[in-house]
Amino acid sequence: MISSDLRKKEKRLFEILERAGSLLVAFSGGADSSFLLAAAARVLKDQTAAVTADSEIHPSGEKERAVRVAKKIGVRHEIIHPAETRLDGFLANPEDRCYLCKKNLFKQTRRLAEDLGMAHVAHGANVDDLSDFRPGARAAGEWGVLSPLADAGLKKSEIRALSKKMGLETWNKPATGCLATRIPYGTPITQKALSMIDRGEAALRAAGFEDCRARHHGETVRIEIGRTCFQRMLEPEMSEKITAAFKKIGYAHVSLDLEGRAPGPGRGPWKTRDPRQKY
Repeated sequence: MISSDLRKKEKRLFEILERAGSLLVAFSGGADSSFLLAAAARVLKDQTAAVTADSEIHPSGEKERAVRVAKKIGVRHEIIHPAETRLDGFLANPEDRCYLCKKNLFKQTRRLAEDLGMAHVAHGANVDDLSDFRPGARAAGEWGVLSPLADAGLKKSEIRALSKKMGLETWNKPATGCLATRIPYGTPITQKALSMIDRGEAALRAAGFEDCRARHHGETVRIEIGRTCFQRMLEPEMSEKITAAFKKIGYAHVSLDLEGRAPGPGRGPWKTRDPRQKY
């Protein structure tokens, strides 16, 4: 059951989208951008399009999932190739890595919007993101990228509730994010590391740990899963299976982060550290 307050926020979102006139949505296929795209398609119809970045810094299978979701929503869908690893300074993994990435992405997205005759570009930032460390938000501001979900006052949990109401398959999809975020700031990003992380998280998901992270620390991987999954992970057969999978990938040591994975602003395994080191 949707509360009256949430209905008001939904109405506010539709009004914001209607004022936009036409919209190109930066679309990852995750819960936030899928809901934004579906809402925009409902309001603006064929004046809505989606654009997805196909890149080696994104988990394998994400582009294919985005293509499937966009097709179900019924909008024009473009694929771009940002080539983040070729950006000056990106591979050094500085604290403004996300800014460098998003600046490049929004520059290309803005250019595509102009080619398609779309008045605006929007991304799926929500209210919860505003209290989080998001260097990429600066790039969105610089390129005039709209944040309709945040402007409507929508939180992540509310987006999931509205997505479920709309019948979107992404309503409960865990956030995935960029693979580079699994590498500590200051540690160089390499193709090998990205591949190891991607393969490791794929192994975790295949074993049933959908909301997971494989944090890369050289020869050591630090696995993050929810605390409610600890018992299953520590069953002898499962722990042996996961350890073998990561060692086959190339890790010498496989560890489980005992703080667990707790998504959300200001929470999770970085909570006792400098928040800028959230990765």
